[in-house]
Amino acid sequence: MPTPSSLSPAAVVSALRAAGCVFAEDEAELILATARDAAELASMVDRRTAGLPLEHVLGWAEFHGLRIAVEPGVFVPRRRTEFLVDRALAEVPDASVVVDLCCGSGALGAALAAARDGARVHAADIDPVAVHCARRNLAPYGGHAHQGDLYTALPTALRGRIGLLTANVPYVPTPDLPLLPTEARDHEPTTALDGGPDGLAVLRRVAAEATDWLAPGGRLLSETSERQAPAAVAAFTEAGLKARVAVSQEWSAHVVIGVRDEAP
Repeated sequence: MPTPSSLSPAAVVSALRAAGCVFAEDEAELILATARDAAELASMVDRRTAGLPLEHVLGWAEFHGLRIAVEPGVFVPRRRTEFLVDRALAEVPDASVVVDLCCGSGALGAALAAARDGARVHAADIDPVAVHCARRNLAPYGGHAHQGDLYTALPTALRGRIGLLTANVPYVPTPDLPLLPTEARDHEPTTALDGGPDGLAVLRRVAAEATDWLAPGGRLLSETSERQAPAAVAAFTEAGLKARVAVSQEWSAHVVIGVRDEAP
């Protein structure tokens, strides 16, 4: 194991490459820029080469132009989910009340708050570690993070008033969990990944109560996979929402959009 004094930039790249990091040069640059001293640099390289996700090593992830704090044990926001943020902003450009369920680190809520100055942003997650992290990321925007199971975590005053509701729910089918990359399986909470037998268990629960919480004309947006999209649309429709799918070929991202009827 290299000592702190031996960790030149080339040595960091070499260590990361030997550990199987595909983008060793890029990761080395980020680690070298983040480490405050030689000892911290050595520790960061050790943790990354042991398989800890880069974002957990750095303590942050880049998401929608923001640096999002990511604590160990918290789901790392994926770059493809930026498409969900973009669609949400396009669908409801003037939402005054924004809620993000299954918020994880609070990345979506922070991105939406940063883009919509003055919006009241609430986020919720069942995982206390995630909620602690989300509070850090939402604090600069005056946002709030609540711990609890989906809508039960939210203030009741929000019922029927939410203009924009996002939910990046866990959607990996339980049988597929062993197929995930090691970084996700070993270092991210199963509750943030496991979507039940077909991957849509949580999505169906979110959709089922959406019309009670959305304002007239309000939108619910949730990420899903291409394979699951038709069933996700059906779940939204059965819940009383007008549903469609938006697709990004660039990010291979699929977002189901549900609209509550304008009628009160």
